[in-house]
Order: sequence, then C-alpha cells, then structure tokens
Amino acid sequence: MELLCFSCSPFDQFKSSNISCTVQSSTTGSDIAMSSSALRYAAAAATAVNPTVEIRHFGPQLGATSVNVAKKQAAASARCSSSGSFPELVREEGQLMKAGAAGPDWNLLQRLAAAALDLVERSLVCNLLERGCPLPETADPTVQLAGNFAPVAERPPCRDLPVEGRIPPDLDGVYVRNGANPLFEPLAGHHFFDGDGMVHAVQLRDGRAGYACRFTETERLRQERVIGKPVFPKAVGELHGHSGIARLLLFYARGLFGLVDVSRGSGLANAGLVYFNRRLLAMSEDDVPYHVRVTTAGDLETVGRCDFDGQLRGSMIAHPKIDPATGELFGLSYEFVRKPYLKYFYISSDGRKSTDVAIPLDQPTMTHDFTITERHVVIPDQQVVFKLQELLRGGSPVVYDPSKTARFGVLPKYSADASELRWVDVPDCFCFHLWNAWEEPAAGEVVVIGSCMTPAVAVFNDSCESLQCVLSEIRLNLHTGKSSRRPILSPADQVNLETGTVNRNLLGRKTQFAYLAIAEPWPKLSGFAKVNLFTGEVKKFIFGECQYGGEPYFVPAQDDADAGEDHGHVLCFAHDERTSESKLTIVDGATMELEATVKMPSRVPYGFHGTFINSLELESQA
Repeated sequence: MELLCFSCSPFDQFKSSNISCTVQSSTTGSDIAMSSSALRYAAAAATAVNPTVEIRHFGPQLGATSVNVAKKQAAASARCSSSGSFPELVREEGQLMKAGAAGPDWNLLQRLAAAALDLVERSLVCNLLERGCPLPETADPTVQLAGNFAPVAERPPCRDLPVEGRIPPDLDGVYVRNGANPLFEPLAGHHFFDGDGMVHAVQLRDGRAGYACRFTETERLRQERVIGKPVFPKAVGELHGHSGIARLLLFYARGLFGLVDVSRGSGLANAGLVYFNRRLLAMSEDDVPYHVRVTTAGDLETVGRCDFDGQLRGSMIAHPKIDPATGELFGLSYEFVRKPYLKYFYISSDGRKSTDVAIPLDQPTMTHDFTITERHVVIPDQQVVFKLQELLRGGSPVVYDPSKTARFGVLPKYSADASELRWVDVPDCFCFHLWNAWEEPAAGEVVVIGSCMTPAVAVFNDSCESLQCVLSEIRLNLHTGKSSRRPILSPADQVNLETGTVNRNLLGRKTQFAYLAIAEPWPKLSGFAKVNLFTGEVKKFIFGECQYGGEPYFVPAQDDADAGEDHGHVLCFAHDERTSESKLTIVDGATMELEATVKMPSRVPYGFHGTFINSLELESQA
C-alpha cells in the first residue's frame, strides 16, 4: 500500500500523537485499514488550517481516496524524536526523494564522535534543556510550517499549464521566486526564515506557461542531505536561551571533528533573487550568493557559490540594488560578532568589486535592506539589534533597543571611506523593507519610501501588539540634519503594506507608483495594492475568499519603452486554502485588472522575493 501524493503539512512528529483516522475508498465506499507508516503519513498531512487531505493515489487497487484525520498535537518532549526528511514524507507523482542514502564518508573516530554528540544532543539539549519548554509561536514548527507554509518536494519542468485569460505577449522570459522550504523536519525551534532555499520558476513564452521548482544546492543543504538530518543551527528558530548556546557548541564540536565543513559557508540562499552580471543570484544575508542557472528546458540548476572570483569575502544581504542606468550592483554585508559591524561595497556590471567601506556602528544592527538614489546610498541604522548576551538570560539575541535612536545614513555611491557619510535621525522608525528613494536637490532632501513596522521585532519574536505596517514618506534634509515622516495613505485607507516593488527601471529615481502586498491577516497576504505615492490613491487586487499570496512583482512592459511608469504587468503567486491549489496571477499594472491566471501543477508555498528574467537575458546567461 503506497501513499503517492498529498499536499498538506508533512509533520512526521505527529507519529507519537494520539491519532484516529478513517479512510474511505471513493471506488468501493468501504473503510480501508492503513499500515502504520501510511497512517503516519496521513496524520502528518493534517493541519490546523485544513484537516481534510486529498490523497491522489493509495495503491493501484484503491483509486482516489479522501482521508479525514483527527490529530492531537505531540507533546513538547517529543520534538527531538525524529530526523526524517520532509521530501521523504511528501511524495509527488510517485517520486520519493530520500536523504542520506549513502551516508557520510567518516572514519572510525568521526563515527564515534558523531554518535557521542548525537547522544549529547538527545539527552542534554532535547531532554533536559528543551523538554517541557513551550516554544513561542515564532519558533514553533507546528505554527511556522502549517498549511501553505509547509514545504514541498522538487518538481521537474511541467509544460503547457492550464491558462485562463490571455498571457500578454510581451511577457517573454521566466518569473522566479525564492522561498524557505526545509528539507528536514525541525528537531527543535523553527522560524519560517530558517528553511532551505527553493526557487520556483514559471516560464512564459508565446502565451504558454511551464513550471519547475528546485532546491538551491547550498553547501549546508548538501552536507545535511548526506548526514541525513539537520545539523546547522537555525539562526532565528533555534538560537534562544541556553538551548541555543548548547546547539551552537554542538555545531562547533561537529566542526572540530570534521563532521561538518563551515569553510564553504552556512547560508540558506532562501530570501532574495537578482539577475546580475549574466547570473541569477539566490541570496540570504548569512552567506555569499549562489549562482542558479535557468536551463533552456525551464529547469533550475545550482552552479555554486558566487563570490565574484574571490572578491566577495564576506556575506551579502538579500536585497542588493542594481542601478538601472549603470547596471552596477550595490550591496551591504553585516556582522554581529566583531567590528566593523556593517560594510558597504559596489560591483561593476562586469563583476569588478570595489573596496569595502566600513560603516561606523556602535553595536551590531539588523540591516535587512537599504536603498539607492541616483548619486547616493541610503543606509538605515535602526533599533533592532543583536545582543548575544541575551542568550545567557534565556532570550533571543534579536531585540528591540528602546534607548537607541533610529537614523538613516546618506553616503555618495562611490565613496572610498565613510568620511562623507551624513546621519539623519528618524526617531521610532523601523522599516524592514525600503521601496525606493530619490534626491530633491532644490530642497536639499533625500526622499525615502518604506513601510514603518510596529512592533519592530514582530517578525522575529512574539508580541501582544498587533502588527502595523504604515507606508511612509521619509524626508532627510542634508542641510539641516533633520527629518520628517508622513503616512502616504489617508487614515480611512490605511492598510498594512509589506513586500513589493516599484518599476525597477526607475529605481533610485522619483517614482509615482509602488505595488505592495496587503499584509492582512498577518502573516498571510490577502492581495496587493497599487499606491500613488504622490496622492495616496490606492487600487487593490484581492485574491478572493480563503486565498492568499506573496510578493507582487512589477514587470515593465517590453513593447513600449516610452510608455508610462505603470505600463507593465504584476506577477504574483496565490493559493486557495480550500482546494490547496496554487496559481500565478498576472495583473495589468495600469488598470489593476486581471489579465490571466496560470494553474500550477502542485502547491506553491508562501515565500519571499522574486524577479523576472527576459528571454534575451536568459540566452546570455553565464
């Protein structure tokens, strides 16, 4: 009896729960006895959002079946009981990905060390430090990976997908979107940001569409696949309190014995995507980017780490900026152990990197994003900081520092050092993302567009406050050193707006429109809005009842370079939580009317950021 396909949350941890399961064949109408392993898989598919799981095939003699599973959540003490990989539990079209089949090539001493460290992990960390300790929602895998946040298996290219409406003929290329997709079930805490990087690609050409999704083959993923379980620390979900310290020490001990190799990085490459220097780069801020190639068949293959021939010696944040006029890439790298805590650099369009500029900061600060103007870079120094000593107190090292005043630094793009850096205070401002910026020389001001988030640490730590993301215009006066800030939307139109884009051909220049996700009900996104940044006018596109999506990505139309700023198309994945079906929506950027939907062959989880690579760029890939 073989369970071939289901599309809900694959939590193997429910195998120790009290579970009742009734299976009824659609062909015979009779109850079916399930093997223990099949019961485990079916129970794993249950989620709080939708406990009804459709199973496409359950052995050749049974036909389609429907499984209703009633589950009881596993106790906290059972969190460390399993090391099965998620793709072992999610079977797609009869294909099963198995992790660590060959096993690591360790000598006797390494095998003994691995066994001893595994014993320490189970007995000390799991059974002593973590047993009975409830996880916060922001680190609880049953919350963070529920419903359509759950991972999926890889899918090779599928062609000629069903299309409703008409795909605009100038959409000729591939839309790619990154996301967190853990290969292995979490052994302890897990935050949505902690999953392995997976790129989803939709190829569009001549009104037709194809789809593929693949893991980005990071060094971390490759090593854990061979070992057969997660061993690299999860920066957000696991590094809390004393158990976080213990897991760090375990990781370093495994490194000392050669069980893991950290010399090639430990990044997830799960957040940002950018096409630069003839390469698609997948990024997270804990490593250098990874080069991913889109094949002529529409598949994705990881080429490897991209350090620009050894020039990039540290990490790069997931939101570098590409100047549309020069083709240069501008980036930041931050550190939370030693100074300088933040560095700025740029890379020419042909891959030559500048020297690093050390940005003077008194303490390590989360700098997830920044922005550029025509002549400057704008660098936020905000109130979310890293305090490793909080681990000793049993807390998270990512904290909000109320004693610090948020500020923005404005630096000429081609500065060799920080001597020309001008800081402007912007009190009580935290922007996780910045959408654009431009100069207004007559007023001596730099205008920054961002979403001010309250509470600032809502993404990382539990908070009793409801999230607010206020789209704001922030003006930095370089003459007076003063700032002003105003909400762009009227109070009557106020809605949480987070993650999105402007016309990338106008990045760093004055823009009238931004396309931003409606972050309600948080953390889901119910639609997206086109906002007139000058007037505050809002036009919304709502996915529909029980449907949620991701980042809207604006693709400028290629058929008329002189057309208006909003002449183009907005691409966005959406998911129907009632049917568990996913689709790509294509919306006219000017009218906000639906142009086409492409039905995906399998579920596309909620994810992070994307980009569009046109056909000419695809042909010139390195």
